[in-house]
Amino acid sequence: MTGQKETAMMRHTMPARGAFVAMLALALSGCFGLGGGKPPPVLFNLSAAAAVPAGAVSMGKPGSDAVMVMEPETDRRLAVQRVPVQLSASGVAYLQNALWVERPARLFRSLLAETLRAQGGRLVLEDDQAVPLVAQRLSGRLLDMGYDAQRQAVVVRFDALRSDASGVLASKRFEAVVPGVSAKPESVGPALNKAANEVAAQVADWLKAG
Repeated sequence: MTGQKETAMMRHTMPARGAFVAMLALALSGCFGLGGGKPPPVLFNLSAAAAVPAGAVSMGKPGSDAVMVMEPETDRRLAVQRVPVQLSASGVAYLQNALWVERPARLFRSLLAETLRAQGGRLVLEDDQAVPLVAQRLSGRLLDMGYDAQRQAVVVRFDALRSDASGVLASKRFEAVVPGVSAKPESVGPALNKAANEVAAQVADWLKAG
């Protein structure tokens, strides 16, 4: 008899739990998508505010005055093409109707490299280019590149790691915040591009000074 009562209670409780999960997902999907479905109408990319003009030539010896920009590490939240939305200290969703054109870490690496090239004076390479020796490497971890729902702001945060030919390491955290951004792709996209460019410029100045 006791087993029959427990089975009946489980049958009664499980649909209720399922309904709660479904309701929670539906509530989030009003502003933030959790995946699936047709392709989004908006694709995000990053474009460098400071770019090298067509025809410009950079020269240097890989082992003495070149810098290699590595693709940053990320956690799994940023290892996809969806745009993360921080709902709370522990809650994350993804922005509805928008995707990155490719992984955000790869886009950020290209933006960093182009920003460094625009400063001139050095040969700047990316880690998918087969060059064995470089004077300096720029790597690190992309901690955030998304939307903060509580602050209504876009945040880009990057822990940079610089290493030179002698093995000396230096690390510094960089961050840019663009406040007053609504949770819509047409607002979030330009704000992300602005914040990423601010961080890239900060990193470029740091490397130049160091």
